[in-house]
Amino acid sequence: MIRVVVTSAPIVLADELAMAEQSGALATFTGMVRADDGVTELMLEHYPGATERALEALARVAFQRWSLSGATIVHRVGSMVPGDRIVFVATSAAHRAAALEACAFLIDRLKTDAPFWKRERLGDRHRWVEPRKSDDASAAKWQL
Repeated sequence: MIRVVVTSAPIVLADELAMAEQSGALATFTGMVRADDGVTELMLEHYPGATERALEALARVAFQRWSLSGATIVHRVGSMVPGDRIVFVATSAAHRAAALEACAFLIDRLKTDAPFWKRERLGDRHRWVEPRKSDDASAAKWQL
């Protein structure tokens, strides 16, 4: 089962874990908004429809590549503050290696392949978040 959700609602870990497909091994990743450089707010915008399709396409690749029984991607959009959960990824497979690798693949690739735009507030000023070379390098290690 593949489940992709893009939402402005807070991510509730207990609910997401309860809904995640489980079969042998379940790997998860939860990303949170950081207060780096004094960030007080993160505004995440997306392209509705296209974002979900991009995330579903990544989940399908992971499903086939690692013979998963489940893949979940929940991504927040809208206004968030440091400490808020921004993304939850869960993968399930018969064995831990497949679940762990697929989870790493999804988080690495969604950072570069999904159409999201991030703007940070630092006190009374704003800045757009530019793509990071480290994100590109992490995504590049997973050949599609």
